[in-house]
Amino acid sequence: MQYIDNIIFTILLIAAIWFFSKNVGKLIRNIKLGKPNTRFDRPADRWRTMARVALGQGKMGVRPIPAILHGFVYVGFLLINIEVLEILIDGIFGSHRVLSFMGGFYNGMIGFFEILALLTLVSCVIFLIRRNVIKVKRFLNREIKGWPKSDANYILYMEIAFMVALLTMNGADSLLQQTGSAHYSEAGGFPISSWLTAPLLSGLSESSLILVERIAWWFHIIGILFFLNYLYYSKHLHIILAFPNTYFSKLKPKGEFNNLESVTREVKLMMDPNADPFAVPAADAVPAEPETFGAKDIFDLNQVQLLNAYTCTECGRCTAECPANITGKLLSPRKIMMDTRDRIEDISKILDEKGKWEDDGKTLVHDYIKPEELWACTTCNACTQACPINIDPLSIIMDLRRYLVMEQSAAPQELNLMMANVENNSAPWQFNQQDRLNWAEKD
Repeated sequence: MQYIDNIIFTILLIAAIWFFSKNVGKLIRNIKLGKPNTRFDRPADRWRTMARVALGQGKMGVRPIPAILHGFVYVGFLLINIEVLEILIDGIFGSHRVLSFMGGFYNGMIGFFEILALLTLVSCVIFLIRRNVIKVKRFLNREIKGWPKSDANYILYMEIAFMVALLTMNGADSLLQQTGSAHYSEAGGFPISSWLTAPLLSGLSESSLILVERIAWWFHIIGILFFLNYLYYSKHLHIILAFPNTYFSKLKPKGEFNNLESVTREVKLMMDPNADPFAVPAADAVPAEPETFGAKDIFDLNQVQLLNAYTCTECGRCTAECPANITGKLLSPRKIMMDTRDRIEDISKILDEKGKWEDDGKTLVHDYIKPEELWACTTCNACTQACPINIDPLSIIMDLRRYLVMEQSAAPQELNLMMANVENNSAPWQFNQQDRLNWAEKD
């Protein structure tokens, strides 16, 4: 019977890993729909940024209470997975607490994991209260309703259930060890489960305790395998992607915008008296496809921007700091990232169904993100500063605005007037150069 359990567990494990690998492959394919990533410079600085922001949670401390609670969940997630590795080994080989050979260190480790499990459980309960009872304002925006809100709650429910299952499993295990039950050799320290769950189970028979321990064990590990494969469909994909996202994040000053290479080439051509704009290309040269100025769809964005969209935690800190959003404008940086991810996923479904991209008649700008949202942006960089994992919504906003201006001539009237003045008067004001210093003349 035991071997049947091991075989079933191994099959489930292989299936979960296969499905997860399939989703990872799809994720990589989708990110590669963007323009190639060129951010491989300054590797030392990039490693430091990743260690400080992703691993060290360096930007979470701006809001101390959520930072502390998130820290408990984050550290619990990282360290309790060591016990998950032990559960995986036990499930494959039918052993019991295979790492118990470490003796006192193992007992202390399990005890520490239990404390983390309790802190994680309490933190998740508080997060649920913040979202659904206190109703923190940044969790009430229009883009966070429906599935995004449910997704956040589902994750918290799952984490609470996993921690309860872990403590229940350990509580039953500790009682079985005390009764000298076969297969349950004495190992591990249980400061929390012996206090919380063991008293509730102490009146059960040995067979009932084994049943409870096995149910909790199977629920815990199958739940984690389900959670692993749920990540692709959830905002909690940031658990994995926060690390590459911070590594490839922008190292230049936040206010420094990139120049379009295509425009730079045109300007250089105009300024070079020796350049021949009518030069005949070589006979074997492949005609270059006309380049789009700015971005109208995800294909015009770069791979880091698409990675940003998948990494977004939907925490809303960017939107909470956005002055345009605060004053009632349509813009929400969080929505920009969510809409970009939705567009990627819609294209991904077409690729899955038809094996290749076929135009669906939609574009990121207009169909997902309205021009009114883009033009409300003040380019203040508050959103990029606020993001705890260095996501840059402003870069997407600017690329979409460039497309509107340079491809569709769809700038607002005020901007068109300013650009006309710059072209005619070399200044944004509507008077000629000779009159610029009139204000300084004395009466």
